[in-house]
This record gives sequence, C-alpha cells and structure tokens, in this order.
Amino acid sequence: MRAGPEGELLTRCLAGESEAWDALFDLHYGAATRFIFQLAPDFVREDVEEVCQEVFLTVIRNLHTFQGNSQFQTWLFRIAANKSRDYRQRLQAAKRGGGVVTVSLHHDPNSELPPPEPPSLQPGPDLALLNAEQISLVGEALDQLGGPCQEIIELRYFADLSYEEIAATLELNPKTVSSRLSKCLDRLEGVTRRLMARADGAAPSRQAPSTGAGQGPEALQGRPETIKEREKKAPTSV
Repeated sequence: MRAGPEGELLTRCLAGESEAWDALFDLHYGAATRFIFQLAPDFVREDVEEVCQEVFLTVIRNLHTFQGNSQFQTWLFRIAANKSRDYRQRLQAAKRGGGVVTVSLHHDPNSELPPPEPPSLQPGPDLALLNAEQISLVGEALDQLGGPCQEIIELRYFADLSYEEIAATLELNPKTVSSRLSKCLDRLEGVTRRLMARADGAAPSRQAPSTGAGQGPEALQGRPETIKEREKKAPTSV
C-alpha cells in the first residue's frame, strides 16, 4: 500500500472504519460516474448509478487484494470498466430475451414520484463519435495492454488528466509521461489493428472508426499516429 493520505485512508478502510469508507466513496464517486458515462454514453443515469453501486461493492469486498502497484483510482477505473461491460451484456441479453419493461412517459397523477425524463437522443459533445462496438474494442485493447500502459492511457484519455497531473499521480517527470504515453500508444496501435483484423474476419464488412477530434476517450478510436501527432502539439500543463 502506498504511503500518503490516500494510503492512510485505505488502511483505515481495511480496518473497518465506516467514516473512512464514507470518505473514500465521496472522494471517488464523481470520478467513477464520469468514467462510466464516458465508457457508455448510451447509459441513462439509473444505469450509471447501478454500475457505480456494483463497483463500490466490489471495492469493499476486494480492497484487501489491492497491492498499491498503481493509483487506487486506476484500480477503481478497471473495476468500473469491467462492471460496465458486464452490465451492457446483461442489458443486451434482456433485450434478446424480451425482458425489457416498457415505461410510460406519461406522468401518473396518483404517483408521488416525479415524471420520468426520456433520455436525450443526442450523445454528449465529447462522445459524439463513440458507439458500443468501438467502446468494446478500445476496452479490450487496453485490457490486453495491461500494466503501466493501460494505467497511463486511462489517466490521459478517460480520467482526462493533464501531463503534470499524470506526473504527480504516477510520481514521474512530465517528460517521462510524454515518452511513456507515446510508446504505449504505439503498442495500443498494434493491439487495436489485430483486434480490428479479427473483427473484420468475423464480419462481411466493417466501417473503420472515425478519428476523434478532442483529447477525451474518443481520440483513442482514431488512427494512433494521429493521436501521437496531437500529443506532440499538446501542452504538458494546464
């Protein structure tokens, strides 16, 4: 377990202090929900809240397995990514099995609950180029990378941290962050190409993902060499 305030908080959680668990939840719940929304922009708020609940239940049950080889938030994001994929698979299975319950959009005057709000048909501005298939591809590629590469890419593109913030999180020099990210994007390119080739072999036709224009997770779906060109131009501080 790493030293410092975070390490002390995790130690208190392992000791069973309820106040420490509350503090850990408050500290990371917002980041977890944003991360899940980025992974699955088609999820509604209730979906994200349910996934978050599963994520933190997993944290409670498995915190003793966290070795401190990465930041706690990175470990949390990996759990969130797995739970998001599991939840999506359950939703798809329910649709195939006819288990989707139709909810009326008309407010029941006898109900004490607020009227339901239909989700917007438009994706968020930073996620317009994402779809479920591309999300799954990026997630699988990152899972295959694992280790420091998965950590630094997730911090940059999913947690949306600057170079200096990543450097502080990983206790690295900002120049080292830039160099490591460049090398990891090269590796991501190779893994992604293999996965796309495998998917192409399984489907008659496939439209290549569009190149993202921003610095968010959508950028991972473009050509990795284009991503690297943007990273070279990007400032290393906010």
